[in-house]
Amino acid sequence: MDFSLSEEEVMFQKTVKDFCERVVGPYVEPAEEAEQFPKELYKRLGQQGYIAMTYPEDVGGVGASKIMECIFVEELTRVSAGIAAGFLVQQSLATYPLLALGNDTQKKQYLVPALRGELVGAFALSEPGAGSDAAGIKSTARRDGGDYVINGAKTFITNGTICDYALVVAYTDPSKRGEGMAFFIVDRDNPGFKGVKKLRKMGQHSADTAEITFEDCRVPASALLGPETGGFSMVTKNLRGGRVIYGARSCGVARAAYEAALEYAKHREAFGQPIAKFQLIRSKLARMAMEIDVARTYTYKVAWMLDQGIECMKEASMVKLFGSEMAQRVTWEAVQIHGGYGYMKEYPVERYFRDARLLTIPEGTSEIHLSIIAKGIGI
Repeated sequence: MDFSLSEEEVMFQKTVKDFCERVVGPYVEPAEEAEQFPKELYKRLGQQGYIAMTYPEDVGGVGASKIMECIFVEELTRVSAGIAAGFLVQQSLATYPLLALGNDTQKKQYLVPALRGELVGAFALSEPGAGSDAAGIKSTARRDGGDYVINGAKTFITNGTICDYALVVAYTDPSKRGEGMAFFIVDRDNPGFKGVKKLRKMGQHSADTAEITFEDCRVPASALLGPETGGFSMVTKNLRGGRVIYGARSCGVARAAYEAALEYAKHREAFGQPIAKFQLIRSKLARMAMEIDVARTYTYKVAWMLDQGIECMKEASMVKLFGSEMAQRVTWEAVQIHGGYGYMKEYPVERYFRDARLLTIPEGTSEIHLSIIAKGIGI
């Protein structure tokens, strides 16, 4: 069993670390202050092939492994958790269903330009009354001649106010809980794409998040993505891969906080010596480093399982649960090590702490993942 990164992966890690610091870094503070995703950054990410990196060559990708995706996501999240959140919707939730279910026309019109960063996508699943219970959505798509008419409200939609299109999940057959769902491609300029309301959040301010209402939103039958029913299995598959990536996201924000705390502790003096010399601070930093390393190692293991086609629903939940809760602990301690300065906006650890708090909620709360893990171990 080989736990080391390959030479190619090490080189890739160095390249993306440099790109994220040099290219993405300057966008971070302005985007956080404006609470707006820098939409032009998608083209820069697309030009470098980062949006399409895990996609096949026929749509512009290179077929990179899930581990390489994790490497990129960790480096991007280390620089900005908010920008990483927007990127990940573009790179997976708003594009992967197009690859898996789309016909040639849909791929040419939406998938290929989205992977280049020329179109921005959103994934509209969550609703005011249905978050973790994805099958509990109320949105409907009624067939009317050669069209479908969509009605419903969606919330917590990343890229909601800046998207060019959204993949909307709605029931075509409400009598079939879960499996009566279907995916629809809805253009932002559709007259029925209404009520877009920007949401303000505790953290990840640079991630665009919105509430969207669809009112008699008429789309042609060609907007149906895949079959008219059976969509729940695609939703589940989409989320499973995302849960593994949450491990990398968690490592990224935790690593940023740990590195800031370590540097601060080496230079901040109290009682005549750097605070890093005090046993309590040393213990905190040692535990932070250990937890990040454990989370990353397990993330890579489950990423490898996905690459091998091994069923890993329970393991994906373990990655998401452990990683997201690890990030809470590490960012908390980073603020504590900074003392009063950790509460000040001049120091980045207060942002890392706010950004990390979200990680235990989307794509299944911690409580949902405990339930999945319990089911996976037979109880």
